Amino acid sequence: MTTPGGVSHISSRDNPLLKDLRKLAQEPGAYRKLGRIWLEGDHLCRAALARGVKPAIAVFSASFWPSAPAEWANSATKTVVVDDDLLRATSGLESPAPLGFVLDLPSRPALLPDAPSVVLDRLQDAGNAGSILRSAAAFGFTQVIALKGTAALWAPKVLRAGMGAHFGLHLIEGVQADALDGLRVPLVATSSHRGEWLHQARLPEPCAWLMGHEGQGVSPELEARATHHIRIAQPGGEESLNVAAAAAICLHASGAARLAQAVS
Repeated sequence: MTTPGGVSHISSRDNPLLKDLRKLAQEPGAYRKLGRIWLEGDHLCRAALARGVKPAIAVFSASFWPSAPAEWANSATKTVVVDDDLLRATSGLESPAPLGFVLDLPSRPALLPDAPSVVLDRLQDAGNAGSILRSAAAFGFTQVIALKGTAALWAPKVLRAGMGAHFGLHLIEGVQADALDGLRVPLVATSSHRGEWLHQARLPEPCAWLMGHEGQGVSPELEARATHHIRIAQPGGEESLNVAAAAAICLHASGAARLAQAVS
């Protein structure tokens, strides 16, 4: 049903939009099939709007809709109000949110040859992938390249872990390693057993950091492409670091070096 103000109201669980939202919220690769992304909750929606993203559909629960801020209500091409129980049933969260945005899936952008970049090599864990995107955005890396076999970047868990970083990054996913031939920046591989110590290394700027699989690390094929190999000192004696923690340390080191160069 559509009200005179152009707001549609959904009260049937069989509505096609709700079926899509259930898939988008609960299936990591559904966005690729449907060509849509589902942002659930206040934080992700605000992050998208702050970056100038215009939602295709704004979705509100019936109880929240009367108090929804005007900038939210008018943010999308289409606005939909859903009965509370029906919207909760679509959610993949323990505490379902009363609002969300549906975005059109962006087309794969062209690779930026000279951009400070992070390359994700077959990362499996959605939380790790999202955390690395968040670190990349925080420390001035503008492009993330996810090689084939890496967790789906627009999956719900990656979106939540990224905390809005997606909208400040140039994201390329599902490509083979030979796509990196288009980069003109040095490739820096992380390792637990070889290379210069990070705290002693003179890092190239800009560069592309290679972050590998949680158990196997950077693949031999990718490691062979690297111009620099870096390891992180671990005086506590642990064998290795979680890849998201390692990425945060490395990207911070690059960001700090960049700042030091800017003021020198």
